[in-house]
Amino acid sequence: MILNTRYTKKEFEKLLTEKLFNEFAIDIASATDEQIYRALALIARGMLSEKRKRFIARTYGANGKQVYYLCMEFLMGRSLKTSLLNLGLCGVADEVLRDYSMKLDNIYEQEPDAGLGNGGLGRLAACYLDGMATDDIPGTGYSILYEYGIFKQKIVDGWQQERADNWLPGGGVWLKSHPDQAVEVRFDGEIEESWDGVYHHVEHKNYSSVIAVPSDMYVAGYDSNGVSQLRLWQAKAPGFDMDSFNAGEYGSAITKSANAELISKVLYPNDNHIEGKILRLRQQYFLSAASIGDIAKNHLSQYGTLENLPDKVAIHVNDTHPTLAIPELMRILLDECGYTWEKAFDITRRTFAYTNHTVMSEALEKWNEDIFKKTLPRIYQICVELDHRCRADLERTFPGDEGKINYLAVLGDGQVRMANICCYVCHSINGVSQLHSEIIKQSVFHDYFLYSPEKFTNVTNGIAYRRWLLAANPGLTGLLEDTIGPGFKKDASELKKLEKFKADKKVLSALEDVKDANKVIFAQHLKKVTGQEIDPHTLFDVQVKRMHEYKRQHLNALNIAAQYLYIKNNPNADVVPKTYIFGAKAAPGYYMAKQMIRLICKLGALIDADPMVREKLRVVYLEDYNVTTSERLMPASEVSEQISLAGTEASGTGNMKFMLNGAVTLGTLDGANVEIAEAAGRENEIIFGMLTPEVNDLKRFGYHPSGFINNCPEAAEVLAFLERGWGGESFHEIVNNLRTSDPYMVMADFADYRRAQNDLSGLYRDRGVWNRMSLMNIANAGIFSADRAVNDYARDIWHVKPIK
Repeated sequence: MILNTRYTKKEFEKLLTEKLFNEFAIDIASATDEQIYRALALIARGMLSEKRKRFIARTYGANGKQVYYLCMEFLMGRSLKTSLLNLGLCGVADEVLRDYSMKLDNIYEQEPDAGLGNGGLGRLAACYLDGMATDDIPGTGYSILYEYGIFKQKIVDGWQQERADNWLPGGGVWLKSHPDQAVEVRFDGEIEESWDGVYHHVEHKNYSSVIAVPSDMYVAGYDSNGVSQLRLWQAKAPGFDMDSFNAGEYGSAITKSANAELISKVLYPNDNHIEGKILRLRQQYFLSAASIGDIAKNHLSQYGTLENLPDKVAIHVNDTHPTLAIPELMRILLDECGYTWEKAFDITRRTFAYTNHTVMSEALEKWNEDIFKKTLPRIYQICVELDHRCRADLERTFPGDEGKINYLAVLGDGQVRMANICCYVCHSINGVSQLHSEIIKQSVFHDYFLYSPEKFTNVTNGIAYRRWLLAANPGLTGLLEDTIGPGFKKDASELKKLEKFKADKKVLSALEDVKDANKVIFAQHLKKVTGQEIDPHTLFDVQVKRMHEYKRQHLNALNIAAQYLYIKNNPNADVVPKTYIFGAKAAPGYYMAKQMIRLICKLGALIDADPMVREKLRVVYLEDYNVTTSERLMPASEVSEQISLAGTEASGTGNMKFMLNGAVTLGTLDGANVEIAEAAGRENEIIFGMLTPEVNDLKRFGYHPSGFINNCPEAAEVLAFLERGWGGESFHEIVNNLRTSDPYMVMADFADYRRAQNDLSGLYRDRGVWNRMSLMNIANAGIFSADRAVNDYARDIWHVKPIK
């Protein structure tokens, strides 16, 4: 075993005592919970830093290859609990603190969530750092050290309000700054070119500099030698403008500094105005240029050349946000190393791979050419040449097909197209579920698939399952250990052993007891934190994810409204009491998503005020949903709502966390739901709605929601009810959207969703059947481990071997 078991209780107490004295001049008995948290965090950080140094030294000694994973978000959540778990220190830390009448769980509560992400994309990146460390793959993540992460959400009278998420005061203890390793990033200005014989010289003049200062945090592997590093860049002004200040131009001096530092101020600034668009472009280049500069510098110091970069380095572009890393590497190879275009392109192509995370063309980023040219003049020149060469290559494959070539080109319609740069340059393009990877080949990137089919592959997403099982669900972990042994803690495929107990009444009953206990724990926590009371004896039906029309939280809300009307009209009906739990943030500029939040909250308040209904139906909205809340909720959840329109969700990872904790998926055959149903058995999920080909046919022939509404009296009744509203509130805008455009076909799937909800109630009444379904989900969740996903990437895309 590699787990850190070398510390006895006495040794760990000495370690903690020394850290508290050195940092705070205090002893354990007198320390506050926050001081204990900081001391434990510093101990873990120090251990991980040393372990990382040894790991990378072994990597170089073995002539190994490293992975660099670029992503605009890393939704890390809290670090202390999983760090202690992966280092094997939870038990000894708990023992030491108990002697001082302290609870380790209370210490965990001192840590804020590192909200450096928005949702699934950022959480996936965090999971992959865990997976790389556990699989002994030398991995580094790169992102931005946002001073304010994803906003704190406050719900006021049903409306979302955004407040600053100032996470650094409590979270900064995990970060080690390295100002000596800063990288200069240049914006604006002009480019002067000259030729000296065959040598091309490029000079960037009148540019504005921003200094990227790195801070590192570490992610431990479980029972492994590996440690991943997350390097986060903070934007700093290159210096204070003393000339302006001394001339009395105080505002000008301060503004120059503030403008530079704005880049790392906030995650995803609102970009529905020109200033926001420019800031987002600057953020993306800042991340890309700093990271590529760092990678190139480290590689040159080790090998003295970039010639062998693809043999020693794999750079992964996670979604289109870090695409500018591609032309930035070209810039370094061309301008600073003097390579020919052909040689620079070959090195770049073999180094970069790209993961696509969306099927929606509007999410494939495109930048206005004029803004791009002004902000990044040299990168623009490289993109122009990339476009020229791309068009020539495409002409050889699609001779004379101007329409197709224009569509696939790097530049077009006054825009610089990020996804096309990735598809043209990268040696690998992957989707994140079987269905999604087929869809991008058949629709989103169909022409690029025809151009270079060998590039396209699939890696189904995975989760750092130990966080959601070992750390978050000790009751289930204990039951599993007693039933199938401890092997699943390291190897998720061992969960499969549980399947042989699917007819064992004793195990099924114990599984139900674990779930019931988790529901009570969650209900108690909810009451303590928010004052809301829910009945743990009701069915917990949960939909938690980003608030977006394609996720279709409004379909869920329509069903709740229909159920409310049904109970009002049939007060003696025998219904399964349900508690519907939502958690989601809407993008600050996304008005319809905010209306959806308002609808759910107002519906909940209406039901709560009605004594005839509230014992049978409740709605809870979890304000400021985050990773830590997810860790509390997943173990208590019984139904996992995954109801996106077929063909719109790339994969999902929340669905995997629910499955692992024994929730039954109520969903469409979309994203990874397809593979979840395949793995656990279709009979152990509740599937409804159109399939992707049916959705495409309906779009092709023309979708008219009115036809579905007219054929479903219940749908017409619900929409009329929401149109009328209550308590002076109307939901006209949502209703009008559903009656006229309904872009995600809520009304087409509404009747079948109601049928599925009814089926769900029937299954839930039969405890033996339901518990067996729950068990089959847990037993078959192992395939969705991030350890497996990272191994797929390492073998098929990065060509990296573990460093043992």
